[in-house]
Amino acid sequence: MTELRERLRALPSFPPDLPRFDPEHDPAAAPPDPRALFVTWLDEALASGAPTPQAAVLATAGADGVVGARTLIVKDVTDDAAWLFATHRTSPKARAAEENPHAAMTFFWPTRGRQVRVSGTVRRLPDDVAAADFSARPEASRAATLVGGQSERLASRSELAAAFDAALARVRSDPDLVDPAWALYAVDAVRVEFWQAVTGGGAVRWAYERDAVGRPWRAGLLWP
Repeated sequence: MTELRERLRALPSFPPDLPRFDPEHDPAAAPPDPRALFVTWLDEALASGAPTPQAAVLATAGADGVVGARTLIVKDVTDDAAWLFATHRTSPKARAAEENPHAAMTFFWPTRGRQVRVSGTVRRLPDDVAAADFSARPEASRAATLVGGQSERLASRSELAAAFDAALARVRSDPDLVDPAWALYAVDAVRVEFWQAVTGGGAVRWAYERDAVGRPWRAGLLWP
């Protein structure tokens, strides 16, 4: 146990040369809209070669208060600061969102020494929007969704392979097939924090907050 602790403590957290983020002295670094800053940081992560920068950890808690977290792909960020993700309505995250419509997301780009934390309320988007998202998915992804049973006990990998092959055959025979249980959710942000590690130690934290969706944003520095 001691050996593992020492190994972990010896690992570097971030590269030695990190980007500068100074919204206090450079107002242009932090626009009034958190979506605009998110897109800038996402583009910079892409340009730097950061792997899968559109992935985020989504944390939810159901009616029982038990917290669950998982990494997923964010589908879009709307002009009114809604972060979108898709899932099957029977999945644990969908059930939790329906029972307790509050969630948090974290994007982490270690090569940039950056993370973005989003928190807000969750709502399910209209069925036609979810259907369009499903139809835009690759053939294999549509088949995997149609298999269903997410997070349920699986007897064997061969059982999954057989179910996937059957679902793939359905998709290929009916390209317009849409899973009626596919859903698109929005996390309507009321708080978005941008965290930038500083070369040599410390961090710059810049947070946007609003009282409710549609209300003006307030922004400012936080203690590290």
